[in-house]
Amino acid sequence: MTAPFTLPAWTPDDYTTLLAALRESADEPYRVFHSRLLPGVDNVLGVRAPKLRNFAKQIARGDFRSFLTLVTDNSYEEAMLHGLVLGYAKLTPEEAFPLIEAFLPAITNWAICDMCTSSLRVLTKEPELGFAFICKTLRRPGEYEKRFAIVAMLDFFLEPNFIDRVLPLICGMTHEGYYVKMAVAWALSVAFVRFREKTLEALAQYPLDDFTYNKTLQKCCESFRVSAEDKKLLRSMKR
Repeated sequence: MTAPFTLPAWTPDDYTTLLAALRESADEPYRVFHSRLLPGVDNVLGVRAPKLRNFAKQIARGDFRSFLTLVTDNSYEEAMLHGLVLGYAKLTPEEAFPLIEAFLPAITNWAICDMCTSSLRVLTKEPELGFAFICKTLRRPGEYEKRFAIVAMLDFFLEPNFIDRVLPLICGMTHEGYYVKMAVAWALSVAFVRFREKTLEALAQYPLDDFTYNKTLQKCCESFRVSAEDKKLLRSMKR
């Protein structure tokens, strides 16, 4: 049986049906709980992530391009579907990058950023092109544009062929946004696990602000993949 949202073409009526399905899938206790994790976000319906992923996969198997002409991003869940469909759809990098760029304004909180970014494996189809796109996005001024770029580097480019380019970009970040600083600390803590010596060198070389620097050390120490000896070393490095 064809999934209900795997459509050969989307119409406004189909989109209205999707909105009704989202409302029917909403879980009020979950909405209350999840909203507490999203300060300032007041358009959460309360649909759990597995259901959103299921809807997005259905949409991506059909004419997702006509869906993208209709999606409004008016609710948290619609914006999440927008990004997830881009991740699940079969796209070339040349097709995907303009669509991702058009999606960036819909990233208005850390949850949409992190969940959708992790699905965008198209960024790795041609890694040099994907990395160049991420570097271009990193230069944009917005807090969540920068977080998107940092999380994309974390998800896809903390690899041997890119680490020497990634660490200076992440450590050189000077944006004052809280969610940028937290993304930097998160990315560096993962980099420490994978590239210990290079990350220690970067922490010594680049002038991270005290909050981000100390948060990086904290996140490293919270990791089960960091040895007790290294945790002792990291604690001694706190400013």
